[in-house]
Amino acid sequence: MAIISTLISYFAPVFLILSPFTSYTDQILSIHRTRTSAGFSLDIPLIMLTASILKIFYWPGARYDFSLLIQAFLMVGVQMTLLKVALDNRPAWRGERPFVETEEGRPLDFWRWKAQRPYVYQLALLLHAEGPRYPQASLTDRYMLHRYWEYLLFLTFGLLILHTLLQPDGSSLYTKFIGYLGLTIEAALALPQLQANYRARSCKGFRVSVLANWLFGDMMKMGYFFASEPGRVPWAFKICGMFQACCDAGLGLQYWMYGEGEALGDLDIRLS
Repeated sequence: MAIISTLISYFAPVFLILSPFTSYTDQILSIHRTRTSAGFSLDIPLIMLTASILKIFYWPGARYDFSLLIQAFLMVGVQMTLLKVALDNRPAWRGERPFVETEEGRPLDFWRWKAQRPYVYQLALLLHAEGPRYPQASLTDRYMLHRYWEYLLFLTFGLLILHTLLQPDGSSLYTKFIGYLGLTIEAALALPQLQANYRARSCKGFRVSVLANWLFGDMMKMGYFFASEPGRVPWAFKICGMFQACCDAGLGLQYWMYGEGEALGDLDIRLS
């Protein structure tokens, strides 16, 4: 048992640091290769970006394990890349099929903002440069483009201002709040994909490699969290990690039940 604990303490931090790449590189490449992100929920980068930014600001007060902080920084970069590729290849934006008008709404259509062209080309047009394949973007397109990034900027700078004003320590209510909030959001990572798979009765578009890395990562995290010396990993990580492992197991069950068959009707394009 001591040998297993030692191995976990050495190898788990390395796995955690590399997990953003091992978990999402295949998904990014698959979307880029197939030129469509239908079946992939944009809520995944939303959740991971929000949670990772909150975890970064949680560290100055909690001073949790440094490998988890490095993982959070790397996750931000990987998820921004995934968001870019997914937005560039949304079906409606490439002229394949329109969005379904009857999809479930959200307050202010949060994180379901729609434009007609991928934002990378719109950004070039905003700088008065012609996009390589797309005509001039409309003002509405430009506005929709910014909303994804405005959310991330407001979240980051809002937390930075709060940290500057409050200067929280590990015992402050604010530190505990953003820690549990960020980890709770991350624990809910699988929920949008669970819902999407259930509605479509298919896991098409969601890479089995991502699922495999999530499940293996859950095992590594649980072993590392509970094998670490007391105080090194806060209980917030442990509680939220257990919930996330249960959700990921549910995704595994869905993959076994549904496989990668065709989605029911047009439900695979309702993920905006």
